[in-house]
Amino acid sequence: MSTEASLGQIVATDWDGGTLPYRVGHRKLGMWLFILSDAMTFSAMLMGYSYVRASSDQWPTPFPFYPSIIFSTVMTLCLLASSFTMVMAVRASAHNSLKSARRWIGGTMIGGLAFLVLHLYEWNHLITEGLRPFGVHKGSEFAHKWAEQWPQAPPLFGASFFAITGLHMFHVLTGVMYLGVIALRISKTKHEDVEISGLYWHFVDLVWMFVFPLIYLLSVELPKHG
Repeated sequence: MSTEASLGQIVATDWDGGTLPYRVGHRKLGMWLFILSDAMTFSAMLMGYSYVRASSDQWPTPFPFYPSIIFSTVMTLCLLASSFTMVMAVRASAHNSLKSARRWIGGTMIGGLAFLVLHLYEWNHLITEGLRPFGVHKGSEFAHKWAEQWPQAPPLFGASFFAITGLHMFHVLTGVMYLGVIALRISKTKHEDVEISGLYWHFVDLVWMFVFPLIYLLSVELPKHG
């Protein structure tokens, strides 16, 4: 056995992964590159939103504790729970327990679908009140509140809210579909495929951990005193 082969075997054993530590499959590398590019997109949108908010003397705070904050908190818990089930799915796949992995992936999909349903309900609530992209619907309850409380606010809140949350919802939807394909083909896929789908899902959950406080918690409608 050559020196290089012996060294490679020692390194692989030390890392306890069975392969060299810097050897990454082309599919996993592609997912990491996609996550990196997508992270840059969300970062640009959130930084743009933060800049517009910080530069405005009046920024609307249209989210009451109920139902907006309650619903968004439950949505967050759904995604956190789905991250746990995804971890369990990857673990089951690593132990070649395919039926268990399929069940855990199904639980992850249920968490994602629950998030989407609650988010659509929240969207419907805001749209019914009169919030629109680039403004508010004239004569609506939201328009009266806007004129009374935030007369100098820029008309960018609706655009930034629907753009950022809508893009995230699209990622969750595609993630649920992606996991559905993995679950259906679990017996024909490799463990690496489950790992890759887990990377994507954890990224989607991580993005929401930034969207939730920036969009919702910092725009809570505080109760009036007196």
